[in-house]
Amino acid sequence: MSTLVVATGNAGKIAELAQALREFTVDSSQSTVSSSEFRVEGLEALTDATPVEETGATFEANAKLKAEAYSRRTPHLVLADDSGLEVDALDGGPGVLSARYGSPTLSDKARAKAILKALIDVPDDKRTARFRCVLAVAKGGRTLATFDGVVHGVILRELRGDGGFGYDPIFFHPPSGKAFGELTREEKERVSHRGEAIRKFVEAVRKGAFA
Repeated sequence: MSTLVVATGNAGKIAELAQALREFTVDSSQSTVSSSEFRVEGLEALTDATPVEETGATFEANAKLKAEAYSRRTPHLVLADDSGLEVDALDGGPGVLSARYGSPTLSDKARAKAILKALIDVPDDKRTARFRCVLAVAKGGRTLATFDGVVHGVILRELRGDGGFGYDPIFFHPPSGKAFGELTREEKERVSHRGEAIRKFVEAVRKGAFA
């Protein structure tokens, strides 16, 4: 059995990855999964988990930076994610700065409220947005493949729901009729940007891409 290191310290992302990899068995901490293909671990599997600076101008660039850097610290395959919110009324922002919008020290809820404040005068028909995700797979400092996903929606005027993380409570998904914060983890995985990217990764695994 091979080991796959998921290069994120974000508990929400780890939980979503675990949910999306339905064929795997997940332990109670949801930070380790195993199957006939992989044993999946978080950054705690590395002796050096020093964060990698995200200096890329795109989600793909940052995902590759993280995957390649962490893969130099382990002999195992590394999967890194970069994702965020793109709001049309903010010229595509916060984009790659999604995790640091407003201030790096803000909580998820405070950051979501900062987006609402920035859009307070924007009419409903101009509040279009999308979540975008790119996964990069690397080994030995070299990217082997990338997988992307995108989901379109609208920014609400108030937070809705206690589920998910990040900007989920202000992102309304019209096909579901709910904010991402109102979806169960299973419902979100079926329609989310990260779920789409992970399904592409899983399909590549099934085809033996990383054997």
